[in-house]
Amino acid sequence: MHNFSTLKEFLEEPRKVVIIPHTKPDADAIGSALGLSWYLRKDEHITTVLSPNAYPSFLHWMPGHEEVVVYDKEKPEISETIIDEADLIVCVDFSSLNRIEELGPMVRNYISKKTIVMIDHHRGKEEFADYELWDIDAAAATQLIYEFIDLDEGTQKIDQRIAACLYAGLITDTGSFKFPSVSSRTLRIAASLKDTGLDTARIYNLIYDNNTETRLRFLGYALGENLTFWPELNTGFFTVSQDDRERFNLQSGDTEGLVNYALSVNGIKIAALFKEKDERDGIKVSFRSIGDFSVADLSAEHFNGGGHKNAAGGRIDGITIDEAVAKFKKVLQEKLK
Repeated sequence: MHNFSTLKEFLEEPRKVVIIPHTKPDADAIGSALGLSWYLRKDEHITTVLSPNAYPSFLHWMPGHEEVVVYDKEKPEISETIIDEADLIVCVDFSSLNRIEELGPMVRNYISKKTIVMIDHHRGKEEFADYELWDIDAAAATQLIYEFIDLDEGTQKIDQRIAACLYAGLITDTGSFKFPSVSSRTLRIAASLKDTGLDTARIYNLIYDNNTETRLRFLGYALGENLTFWPELNTGFFTVSQDDRERFNLQSGDTEGLVNYALSVNGIKIAALFKEKDERDGIKVSFRSIGDFSVADLSAEHFNGGGHKNAAGGRIDGITIDEAVAKFKKVLQEKLK
């Protein structure tokens, strides 16, 4: 592992940089990638944000989103060329190459051949980068992008465009600054971004008050039909089948935040969202918790996933929703004895 001072020296001359967020990127991942991209461009670096797949339309307001290159399974050579021509590969909001699907093997091919940077706040770190800015106590990846800029002594270069991207990650990954991961440093960074003249109310509205009619109707349906509680386990969970997704024509990001509604009920300490995969051959799961119960441990041990203590995700192939729910209940009964 190299010292960041040598990376600073490496960046003293213009470089080609590819910045990669995790699969199905959220506001923190895309905000980190775009915010860093705009910052590096101020020093004449040529940057490309390369996403493993599409991201929610309610994030398309972000400055620079129209320049994001999305991996195309029909034309993988486009992504291969971008990575091949880069001097520097920056991985943001993930710390294991299996989190970027088809792009993972492409990046792995260049370990020890190209300079690779990893900036992340999740558990389960894989050793693949030359430089790491990794802190599981950071509230968001965009907080670490700010720290990266600070290490580069460049915070004075943060304009409203960069601030908008970084702030979007902060408010979404902290639940609008209500999660335990929020530190005084997090709030100071938010204040610094606000000091650029950023309209923080506008950012909030673009993310949270920008629903489509179908998304809102789906929310009503999910709350009424797909929400189950186990009071004896202080647990609530949602299920979303492929039929549900087709009925409401759900798009990427339309289930974002759904799991938190279960956690908002009095007495509920653990929440989950079970979604049937597109191929109907497995289940994706999102977990949330309040207090000391670690859903990161639960996910890593039983659902092939990981994340943070109070927010994690996982997946199981070759299983139905009912089977996944049954497994979840059995695991909870054992852990909560």
